[in-house]
Amino acid sequence: MRGEGVETDGALAVETKGLAKFFGDTRAVDGIDLSVRRGTVFGVLGPNGAGKTTTLRVLATLLRPDAGTARVLGHDVVDDPDAVRSSVSLTGQFASVDEELTGRENLVLLGRLLGFTHRAADQRAGELLDAFGLSDAAGKFVKDYSGGMRRRLDIAASIVTTPPLLFLDEPTTGLDPQSRSALWDEVVRLKRDEGVTVFLTTQYLEEADMLADRVGIIDHGKIVAEGTPAALKAEIGRPTVEAVPTEETEPAKLEEIFGRFGELQPSTAGVAVRLDGKGGLADVVRALDSADVTVAALHLHAPTLDDVFLAKTGRSLEGEEEPSEPEPEPAPA
Repeated sequence: MRGEGVETDGALAVETKGLAKFFGDTRAVDGIDLSVRRGTVFGVLGPNGAGKTTTLRVLATLLRPDAGTARVLGHDVVDDPDAVRSSVSLTGQFASVDEELTGRENLVLLGRLLGFTHRAADQRAGELLDAFGLSDAAGKFVKDYSGGMRRRLDIAASIVTTPPLLFLDEPTTGLDPQSRSALWDEVVRLKRDEGVTVFLTTQYLEEADMLADRVGIIDHGKIVAEGTPAALKAEIGRPTVEAVPTEETEPAKLEEIFGRFGELQPSTAGVAVRLDGKGGLADVVRALDSADVTVAALHLHAPTLDDVFLAKTGRSLEGEEEPSEPEPEPAPA
């Protein structure tokens, strides 16, 4: 599904048409069309096994597509993979740093391999260690790091140099809230200050909503919805009004009033209705006043990306623990 407002190929960091990757009978990626503008954050949101990682690996030239085309920064992933690899950086789901080196040594080594002078490499290492909250652990061996610390170091290693395009595969899985927030801040900074395009996969609704300029929702290898988070929610999701009754509130009367404005929804707090366009929160309040019905509290719940996923797939993304379709662990092409 092509992004809106894209005029020229030069404006695109990623463009795919009918992209597909198969593993036996499993269609891990099944005809994906995407357009990702340069200098933006694009999030691919979906449950485990949906095809997120396979899509990313094809774009990063770790896997060869079985059908369709993909261009990354203007280079075809099949015809010119070396040009793609020299222009992008990838952080996968598992740490790839050297456990027998300290955090600082890992970053300095990468800087030296990338052509930095020793002084410049050490300076860049210090900047990254500080940005990811690892300065106090800079001199510790990575084998003694916690899982969250290793993850932060791994992501720091992927941006020793500033790539035009950064691939992040479920970057915050397993991170504590503080580490997750630090990573989000760094992604925002890279886009804002460095003009980096970020292509990230995630199964976290909040992460996609917070970071992505545009989101592609993927299920069973297909993009089922694509657009800005706000536009997707406005198109599919409908707000819910929830009332917390007082001891004097008549539940039947409250349900009758709410039923005028949409479909009643399950609620542990009281009575809730998903609005269907017959009125908004103000109309609900006026109806309660007219009927002399009092409530302890009234809440308006905005639609979420999970509402979009539910509308497009018939199930909720929140709470999914098992992949609906196994996504095979591919070997590099």
